[in-house]
Amino acid sequence: MEVNPLNIFFVKSDSKGDRLLFRYPYTLENKDERKQEKCGRHNPYAIHITEDLLQNPQSQTSNICKGQLSGFTDEMLSTLFAVKAELCNRKFELKVNDVRFVGHPTLLPYRTNKDDTAAMILINIVFALQASASHSIVKCYYDLSKRLGKALRHEEKRCSYLTEEMKIMLAAHDELSTLDGEVNSGENDEENSRHSRSTLARSMKAVFEELSSTGIVQVRINKWVLLSFCLPQKAHQMHNKGLIIEPETIDKCVQRLRPYHGILLMVDPNDLLASIPLDSSQALLRLIKAYSPLKSLQTLAIEADISLTQAFQLTGHLVYWAKATVIYPLCEGNVYVVAPGANIHIHSQLVEEFAKEFPGLCLLQMLSEFSLPAPLWYVCRSGVSTGEWGPRGGVRGGAGGSGAGRLARRVAWLLRRRLLLQLHTYVQFNSPHWPRQRSHGHPEHVFVELSEIRGKTET
Repeated sequence: MEVNPLNIFFVKSDSKGDRLLFRYPYTLENKDERKQEKCGRHNPYAIHITEDLLQNPQSQTSNICKGQLSGFTDEMLSTLFAVKAELCNRKFELKVNDVRFVGHPTLLPYRTNKDDTAAMILINIVFALQASASHSIVKCYYDLSKRLGKALRHEEKRCSYLTEEMKIMLAAHDELSTLDGEVNSGENDEENSRHSRSTLARSMKAVFEELSSTGIVQVRINKWVLLSFCLPQKAHQMHNKGLIIEPETIDKCVQRLRPYHGILLMVDPNDLLASIPLDSSQALLRLIKAYSPLKSLQTLAIEADISLTQAFQLTGHLVYWAKATVIYPLCEGNVYVVAPGANIHIHSQLVEEFAKEFPGLCLLQMLSEFSLPAPLWYVCRSGVSTGEWGPRGGVRGGAGGSGAGRLARRVAWLLRRRLLLQLHTYVQFNSPHWPRQRSHGHPEHVFVELSEIRGKTET
């Protein structure tokens, strides 16, 4: 998958030269080469095969082997990533065969060992991606590298954090290089343990693993600076596997929000409130506390005591982080049908999840009510749900202290897992009195969209 990173690197460059201090994951290729070098030094009878100069050697066209980066030594990478000072604080992008390296070189002062005077050092946190990654994905990784550089600059200025962490990394590298003896099978564990001494190395490892698993990064650098980042192309796949949502698509969606739209949280509201940092926007907290799939954005804005424009912005933020999706508020006139491609297999894991969430009910029986397009008032009459829709789309007789009925909870559960699709009825008016001839002499029919009616069309 082109969204996931291949590797993460940390390179420093100062008066002592360039050095690759961290790379993750650790490839086995470099270890095999190091084993051959160590074995070759002590074998005076080794035969070196020279290349046939009459034949041109085939150039390597791929640097990805079994999903891992290959063909790059540490010295080669440190030379590539340690750019000149003139190229710092701007986008770094390098393409080699089928690999694209993205980073943001940062030049910052740090404390020296002897006289505690400030010197300049260049650091670069680089992500290795597949060369086929889209422009928006590359832009997201560049933004993440830039944020990491700013966080390290802040901590270096506050408590010389970067200086101390580089000392630990350099000491670990020197310790490993001075080890003399045979290379055993536990070298991978040894390399993991030496990097685990550095909190910065553990943080960059956590960044890589969270990007590969969920696309949402929540890492606190030096237990002080909270780094929050979302890769929407990956995060939205947790709810809809295989679907890649570009940030530009989310921006267009936010621009088309209207007061009659609503939101559907993709996670539990209590879990979402617990995951939000303490210094976050109070308006966002109030919006989540007032949340209900039965309410429109205009109603949520009034109850949360925020402006409608601010409600639109917060909705876009929740959608970007894959915490919510935009819907029409649930009401008795909404018409739903089973979504094409929905996982409705009898042995689907969703069957067990539905039975656990709603004891005594069957998911397949619930979906059978929507095998043909049906409004919620019809499903309520069929006897599947014991909730009763009240006036103006409200629900009475439902379970839970929030006032939401049982049917609304079940429909929201189905929508959250993309099992239902809402249908709309549109009325179009074609006026016979509209001029049929224009300057070019071609007839033209103008269609005017009058309104959108949910459920049945009323005249």
